[in-house]
Amino acid sequence: MKDLKWLTITQSIVLFGSGIVFPFYIIFIKQIGANFTQFGIAYALFALSSALVHKLIGNYSDKFGRKIFLVVNSWGVALLFLLFPISTNIYQVYALQAVLGIFGAMQKTSEKAMVADFTDGMERGKKIGSYHGWIAIFSAIAVVIGGYLIDMFTIEIIFYIGSIILFLSGIIMLKMVKE
Repeated sequence: MKDLKWLTITQSIVLFGSGIVFPFYIIFIKQIGANFTQFGIAYALFALSSALVHKLIGNYSDKFGRKIFLVVNSWGVALLFLLFPISTNIYQVYALQAVLGIFGAMQKTSEKAMVADFTDGMERGKKIGSYHGWIAIFSAIAVVIGGYLIDMFTIEIIFYIGSIILFLSGIIMLKMVKE
């Protein structure tokens, strides 16, 4: 139960860091001069790169453990968030989106497998429901804060703050969650 609690905390932080950025991503795309079709292509590149590696990541997480993939996701996305604000054209965004999809697959596959590892028995649904409830709360709060930060500063600030939050979540994950 203690490990599920720490996983809940770390993944809530991950989704908070991501939630500050992703709802406003389309505004960023428009600011660099891209259109909605290019936004669709960027998102498709994320989804396709993610789809291509989910099974591989699942296999490797069974072999090497889930935690390492969750840490690499946090730190990898933190690094990518630093690169988005200095992107000047859609092709750079496309490349970042493709890599982001790989990191996204690491998070989604390893997180779900680890939640399954930490839950069993008659209360599995209750524990998983509680886990996802907390993550949803943090995601909702992040969207509000992200909008507030953009209004007060610039859109670039959300990438920098999201990066810091994701980096810290990786440290917490490394130190606190046991497999």
